[in-house]
Amino acid sequence: MGTSVAKQRDSGFPSTDAIVAFIRAHPGKIGTREIAREFGLKNADRAALKQLLRELADEGVIKKQGKDIVEPGLPATLLADITKRDSDGELLAVPAEWDEVESGEPPKIRIHMPRRAKPGTAAGVGDRALLRVEKLDERVRDGVAYRGRILKVLDHAKTRVLGLFRKNPDGGGRLIPVDKKQAGRELNIAKADTQGAEDGDLVSVDLVRSRGFGLASGKVKERLGSIASEKAISLIAIHAHDIPQAFSKSALAEADAAQPPTLKGREDWRDVPLVTIDPPDAKDHDDAVHAVADSDPNNKGGFIVHVAIADVAFYVRPGSALDHDALERGNSVYFPDRVVPMLPERISNNLCSLVPGEPRGALAVRMVIGADGRKRSHTFHRVLMRSAAKLAYAQAQAAIDGRPDDTTGPLLDKILKPLYAAYATVKRARDERDPLDLDLPERKILLKADGTVDRVVVPERLDAHRLIEEFMILANVAAAEMLEKKSLPLIYRVHDEPTLEKVHALQEFLKTLDLPFAKAGALRPTVFNRVLAQVKGHDAESLVNEVVLRSQAQAEYSAENYGHFGLNLRRYAHFTSPIRRYADLVVHRALIRSLGLGEGAMPDNETIENLGEVAAQISVTERRAMKAERETADRLIAHFLADRIGATFQGRISGVTRAGLFVKLTDTGADGLIPVRSLGDEYFNHDETRHALIGSRSGAMHRLGDVVDVRLVEAAPVAGALRFELLSEGQVAARAHRRDFRKAKSHPGNKVYPGRDARKKRRKPDKAGKKKGKSWKR
Repeated sequence: MGTSVAKQRDSGFPSTDAIVAFIRAHPGKIGTREIAREFGLKNADRAALKQLLRELADEGVIKKQGKDIVEPGLPATLLADITKRDSDGELLAVPAEWDEVESGEPPKIRIHMPRRAKPGTAAGVGDRALLRVEKLDERVRDGVAYRGRILKVLDHAKTRVLGLFRKNPDGGGRLIPVDKKQAGRELNIAKADTQGAEDGDLVSVDLVRSRGFGLASGKVKERLGSIASEKAISLIAIHAHDIPQAFSKSALAEADAAQPPTLKGREDWRDVPLVTIDPPDAKDHDDAVHAVADSDPNNKGGFIVHVAIADVAFYVRPGSALDHDALERGNSVYFPDRVVPMLPERISNNLCSLVPGEPRGALAVRMVIGADGRKRSHTFHRVLMRSAAKLAYAQAQAAIDGRPDDTTGPLLDKILKPLYAAYATVKRARDERDPLDLDLPERKILLKADGTVDRVVVPERLDAHRLIEEFMILANVAAAEMLEKKSLPLIYRVHDEPTLEKVHALQEFLKTLDLPFAKAGALRPTVFNRVLAQVKGHDAESLVNEVVLRSQAQAEYSAENYGHFGLNLRRYAHFTSPIRRYADLVVHRALIRSLGLGEGAMPDNETIENLGEVAAQISVTERRAMKAERETADRLIAHFLADRIGATFQGRISGVTRAGLFVKLTDTGADGLIPVRSLGDEYFNHDETRHALIGSRSGAMHRLGDVVDVRLVEAAPVAGALRFELLSEGQVAARAHRRDFRKAKSHPGNKVYPGRDARKKRRKPDKAGKKKGKSWKR
């Protein structure tokens, strides 16, 4: 700290405790300006204030969220699981979504229960609830740093278990739970309670009683099908994550009563040749696009871009049964064999699907794009439109590349070429903005007609994909800007910048590759893109992309805006998919209210506090969907590979943990574990900085991103688990590093892991093997 700054602090400068207390009292609502105003700091003191805030951020006492300064910790509203009671009988909870690998042990929250609980807030151990959380001012007791108030109990303790039924000779059976956390806790099912279940059936079982000794008992409630069918595999995730499948009778009645839109209260856009461009197997088409060169002489080289989005708000009114069911789901969930929709098919696949030739209601935005690719202005309209064509990405791209078909041929000159020309212009501004540019190809599982896995492909990324993506981003930004201008509450799509800890860890990792990571001034995606550009086309490309991804925060929904770091945007909201995302529906309602566009508007009494609770809930349902989709893919691939035990595959190390190495297979994208005990006849050190396991004697290094050959040892389709044996030799770590690792074994914070053969020799280890210690989404 400079001497002048120190002197300024000595002269009437507020104490650190006073500044931190002020930040704590105003979470997410203050910046440097507000702090200076509160304590009467003039220009001469602001340099000292900024220096102090930087020091506090470096120490982890505070953190920046966009321009706001907040105390680090849990969000104000979150979903939590109530796990137990403390010694005083008070309920304790932990965040429902918490990555222990990335963030360590989850923080504990002590639940404050009023004497008279409001309806829907009475809770017990095992329940899941939405909480309002605050950090405790007093000294932490029993490791509990937070206090929570129950806003709503969402799910009560489970008395039903999902699993695989195994039949006994006496006609009864056992249940093998599908949840890995319940592994080994089988249930006994009497013959009278099997409900006719056959060996290998997927069933849900109600707990009857839990014995002091022996197996607990259960009764089959529902037979879900045999796991010989992949369709039962997706049902595992649906039931395991409590994803609602059936709509309420009242919601279905509302959907059935809905009528096609008319021109009443709408502009007539039926002659605007809007087109939809989607994946070939898309079941809902909720966005359409159109572009034309701007005829305004003051905007030479510019374009008018229209984005029309299905008018879901016209049918799903606030407080209706459809609204209740949609909020409960939060979003649609997509599996290889089925879609669990947010809205009934009458709405999602019919009245709100922008199919060609049919009049459909839409909320549309007209955007004026300058020759530099920047959006100059925008206006929103409630319209009646008629799609000119339904195109697939590859189909549109083929037409532009000189291979039109019967559908795209007539559209090429007047519709497709102007769209691509507008995209080329918009791309200039996108490149100048320089959003985070990670190259992480996504795999897609293709099924045969009988529901079994056919193959796994990596769809080619085309300009057609990028065109739609950029136009949707522009529309989303326009929606956020419009609502901020009208001072209406909304739900933002936010993405925080990486934490200082993760940035430091990334810097340390990049040093091992001799890659510079110079961060001067504010952190921007450009800093990461420079690193990614340096490894483009090199062996380390996949490794660095993966580590950069892991350094990023997770995007989420919030009623408070702190920007979208990955997209490098100051304000961003989801507007373009109200059929499948509840957040977009909220934004539509807010636009209708702010612009006086008629029915289906946001209620006048809507508050930012309520939207904060909705944002927290749908952030959780989004993560639930992602987890269910990922687990289903794992189970499908495990089922596909179950008859290939002993086969060898090529893959890449996708994760390095204390337990061993995770490997992603090249051809299928399947993930499996190589247990550390099977790696060799020595101890292995988990080097978190290098993302590697390193042999303490040989220096053999197995590192994140390494290409390896593995043998499949075990496949468990029900759990979606694969176990591999490593066939490849590890790289040899530098001698200096090996010396460092041997020294590190004596440090209590490090752990050295023995291979299988080393454990057999544990009683008489040699000196080298001696054990001295312990181990982004728009």
